[in-house]
Amino acid sequence: MAETVFDKIVAGEIPCHKVYEDEKVLAFLDVNPLSEGHTLVIPKVHAETLDEVPEDYAAALGAALPKIARAILKVTGAKAYNVLQNNGAGAHQAVMYVHFHIIPKYPDGAGLGIVWQPRPLSGGEVLAREIAAAIDA
Repeated sequence: MAETVFDKIVAGEIPCHKVYEDEKVLAFLDVNPLSEGHTLVIPKVHAETLDEVPEDYAAALGAALPKIARAILKVTGAKAYNVLQNNGAGAHQAVMYVHFHIIPKYPDGAGLGIVWQPRPLSGGEVLAREIAAAIDA
């Protein structure tokens, strides 16, 4: 795996505006934010996509995300936010190191813009059964 800017931040080679850190998680302000308070949350282990994150780091991310989101809302006064996490270049991932964006949304429109294009579910029963069987297989 190629070294990324997030590897360098975790190693202390590049400074960041840290908002949270524990043994397995680091969170810091995005240097190119979509809105005030836009924060990145990363595991302190290199994994390119979420499916590659070790379970103990995933659990730590899951515990940290709500704490960080509450703090962002409290400090910024935002009432809404998005949590965004992309996996792979085809899904718009720009830095190949798993990371979550917590992006406050404001009444003036600042924040993440999303165009949702839902499609009817097809073959749901079979697909659900196949996915369930593949978990921990």
